[in-house]
Amino acid sequence: MVKRILLFVGVLYFISCTQNSKENLVELSKEVTNQISKIEGDVAVAFLDLNNSENSLLINVDEKFHAASTMKVPVMIELYKQQAEGTINLKDSVLLKNEFKSIVDGSLYQMDIGEDSDDVIYSKIGTQQQLYDLMYGMIILSSNLATNVLIEIVDAKKTTETMRTLGADKIEVLRGVEDIKAYRQGLSNSTTAKDLLVIMKAIAEGKAGTQEDCDKMISILKDQKWKDMIPKYLPENVEVAHKTGSITGVHHDAAIVYLPNGKRYVLVLLSKNLKDFDKGTDQLAQVSKSIYDYIKD
Repeated sequence: MVKRILLFVGVLYFISCTQNSKENLVELSKEVTNQISKIEGDVAVAFLDLNNSENSLLINVDEKFHAASTMKVPVMIELYKQQAEGTINLKDSVLLKNEFKSIVDGSLYQMDIGEDSDDVIYSKIGTQQQLYDLMYGMIILSSNLATNVLIEIVDAKKTTETMRTLGADKIEVLRGVEDIKAYRQGLSNSTTAKDLLVIMKAIAEGKAGTQEDCDKMISILKDQKWKDMIPKYLPENVEVAHKTGSITGVHHDAAIVYLPNGKRYVLVLLSKNLKDFDKGTDQLAQVSKSIYDYIKD
C-alpha cells in the first residue's frame, strides 16, 4: 500500500511539473512575441532545450533570410568533413590571394578591406597561410577574405549538400562574399532559423562530424569576438558558442548556450529589414535574456 501511495504521489508530482513547464513555456512565448513585436523589422526565433527536446519555441522559423555570415558555420563543418575524408588537411597552407571568380560569369573581383571585419589579414596577402588559421579567422572575426579562399577549396555546392545530410533542407550556400554580380541577380546565400537550429544542434550533439571535430568546432565558436546579441545580457559564467552575421538591415546570431548547472540550449535569432540596426540588435539581445531567464532554474 505504501509503495502504491508513493507511486501515486510521484505521478501527481510529475503531472504538476509538466503542467507548470507548459504554463511557463506559454508565458515565455507571450513574452518573446511581445518583445519582437516592438522590433521594426522581420524576426525569426528558434529555441531548443538540448536536455528536453519538447521544450522549444519556434517563431517564423521557415521564413527565408539572407544568411550573411552565418553561412560560415556550414563552411567550417565542410572543412572538417573533407579533412576526415582525407581530401584536405587543416595543417596545410595555401597562398592567400585577393582575387575571386563571380558565380555569374567567372569574371574576377576583389574584396574591399573597408567592408571586412578582419583588416589584419590583408597585410598577409601573397603569403602562405594555414587552412586552420583561415578557418579560425573566418569564425571568430568573420573574415570575408578568409571565407572566400576557403569556399574555393571546399566548394559551395558540396557545403550545401552536407547541410542536407544533416537535415537542413533549405539553407543555400551558393557563393563567397562580395560577389556583386551574383547579388544583383538575387544569387545570395540564404537560410532559415530552423535550418540553423538543426545545424547548431548537430554540432552540439556531435553529429556534424566526429565527436572530436565537433568539440573543436564548439571551442572555436566559443572564441567569437562579436558578442552584442545572444551573449550580451547573459552572466559571465555562461558559455556561448556562436556565429553572428550582419549586412545592411540584417543581423543574426546562432548559438549553443552552456549554463554552469549543465543545462544547454540552442538559440537562433534572425532579423531583416531593421529600420534601426542598433536598437533592433539590443531588442534581440533582450529576447536572448528572456530565454535564459526561463531555462536557468
